[in-house]
Amino acid sequence: MSYRWPEDTLFTRLDVAVEAQWCRTCGCKLTVCDHRHRRLFTLHGPLHVVCKLAHCPARVCPAHTRTISPEAETALAMPWWVLGWDVVCWLGHRRFARHWSVGQIRAELADTYQIRLSDDAIERSISRYQRMLAARQHDPQRLAAAYTDVETVMLAIDGLQPEKGHATLYVVRELEGKRVWFAEALLSSATVEVEGLLVQARAWAERLGKPVRLWISDKQEAFVRGIAAAFPGVPHRYCANHFLRDVAKPVLEADSHAKVRMRRTIRGLRTIEREVLAARRTSEQSHLPESPLEAPQCAVVQADEDAQDVVLDYCAAVRGILNDDQGGPLHPPGRRMAEALGDVHASLQRNLEAQKGGLLTPVCKVEQPLSSGGSQRSRTPKKPCGPMWRISGRSRQRSHRTRERVPTVRQSLRSCRSSANRAMT
Repeated sequence: MSYRWPEDTLFTRLDVAVEAQWCRTCGCKLTVCDHRHRRLFTLHGPLHVVCKLAHCPARVCPAHTRTISPEAETALAMPWWVLGWDVVCWLGHRRFARHWSVGQIRAELADTYQIRLSDDAIERSISRYQRMLAARQHDPQRLAAAYTDVETVMLAIDGLQPEKGHATLYVVRELEGKRVWFAEALLSSATVEVEGLLVQARAWAERLGKPVRLWISDKQEAFVRGIAAAFPGVPHRYCANHFLRDVAKPVLEADSHAKVRMRRTIRGLRTIEREVLAARRTSEQSHLPESPLEAPQCAVVQADEDAQDVVLDYCAAVRGILNDDQGGPLHPPGRRMAEALGDVHASLQRNLEAQKGGLLTPVCKVEQPLSSGGSQRSRTPKKPCGPMWRISGRSRQRSHRTRERVPTVRQSLRSCRSSANRAMT
């Protein structure tokens, strides 16, 4: 791939010569006839490679017109590549072992190694890495070495279709060595086309010299007929995952209906959050106390902010519970959702019992200072200042709003829990 290097790039020069010194045809000593310059990206910095090309000087030699390149050049990078092998392997490891996105890979290359590539260049290199890895995995010698200690093989076939109308990717896997043998996309799931994959799997097993002990697939008609024709006498077992999924289908449907009813019952979270945020913005716009007489008001405001944080935490917890869809037939999410909402209901009940009667705020009677002329004199109160408690007007209004809203939440949680119990039973 072509790359425009910046003018201020600092390269490390590396001279590479031909390993052989004598011509294999006539025995004459090789001479350098030309130089090839290449610039590569490596993890250790930009590299300027100078390859010394050689040929046989004897004109009567048949190899006189043949130019010999250093073999060490291919150990640095493939021809016409701008990325060294270390960078390509780094890209493949980050993409497939750590599941990084192309954007993450691009940012890491630019920040850590000062290698600036486009998204297309990174995707092209990752595609080349995949092809080389597949070729390495399908190497006959490496495949035979991997199955040296395996006496028999168990094969499985399954089709993966991304969307309806698209080609289905059929994958043949070996379960003893836990390797994917091959995969092929087919536009049709007819028995004739599937039998071609099964014949290919039989050729792989014969090349390894290993008998096939078992086949595993779903109960697709093409699989049943194809395996019976290509592997007569080999047991064919149906996939346990498909069997459990079919058995658990009624349970998952009932669980899905229960989740829908619970989501319909628990409503108004966003409205509550908007009211709390609006009240918080209003309180933040208020001025700080300018005199000690407004200190009780600041205490009430602080209490309001703490209560608002609690309400927002409850709303976030309930939203997370309603959006939890993880789980299978053995751990249905609807049942887990009902149990979590029951815990929220119990927590709300405990808070309501603790705050029953409204918010109590400490109030001390403070007399206004009297001014006469230029001097001020405090009048001694008739009774000593003691910790007297009363319900402020503001807290009384909030308590009234709480009595209007909280029973609605309690009723919603109670009805949601009962609906979930009826659905699960």
